[in-house]
Amino acid sequence: MPKNPPESMQHHLRQRLNNRAKERWPQLSSVRVRFRAGFAYVTGKLPGDEEPLPLCRLRFTGVLHTWGFALYLASNGKYEDNFLPTGLPAGSPETPWTVRAASTSATRRPDQHSSTNLRGED
Repeated sequence: MPKNPPESMQHHLRQRLNNRAKERWPQLSSVRVRFRAGFAYVTGKLPGDEEPLPLCRLRFTGVLHTWGFALYLASNGKYEDNFLPTGLPAGSPETPWTVRAASTSATRRPDQHSSTNLRGED
């Protein structure tokens, strides 16, 4: 079974993702990261919501600055491996957050284009 990153890397990743979320999606009250079997599962919380929104899953590659990326698909409740805008299957953990990954993973319909509407509501 793949191992989780050391505690210091986990702390660093949490900081990086929370900082990026504050820049890109200030409407999120927090971003939570839990580690399991070599993956970092990232969820976001909206103010007033009890239930966290699954956003993505990062695959630990053994290097702090390089993670694989899978987007959470609300349509089927599963994670789907994705390529980053660089065309590579792995990269900086912040990279997916620059391409509307979090907003797409919530409950968006294809006809919704706002990158700030995390619930997919009009």
